[in-house]
Amino acid sequence: MNIDTIIDPEYAGKSLREIAAAPVSALLGVSEQCAAALHEAFGVYTIRDLANFKFARWAAALIVLADEEGVAAQEKAQEGLLDEAVEMTFPASDPISVDSGITRVEVAPEKVDAQTDHQSAKLVEAQLEAAGALGEAPPPAP
Repeated sequence: MNIDTIIDPEYAGKSLREIAAAPVSALLGVSEQCAAALHEAFGVYTIRDLANFKFARWAAALIVLADEEGVAAQEKAQEGLLDEAVEMTFPASDPISVDSGITRVEVAPEKVDAQTDHQSAKLVEAQLEAAGALGEAPPPAP
């Protein structure tokens, strides 16, 4: 991070300790009036005081936790069902299909031979043939 982009130009080139001890108004965008209001309302004088201000730390911690919180199982299931319904209704909404002009055909899972109908089918077939010719056990499928 370029510190000069977040501090007042008058503090450019100063050490981080000096900046931490500087008044809150040393932060770019914090006016003298805002700094005075922070001082009067919360006793915040310096950038260090602001960084250690318990309510700001609590708020920052809550945001981090909220961003890491998992989606409820029911919410996730509903979203998945909705995504599948949209995909079944609008298969051309698939960006790959739209961009490449490919039309994707939906096929029921029971109609697909999963052993041979996939991207690595030829590789698997070749490995099985090679293993059989050598009398070895076939390698695991990719």
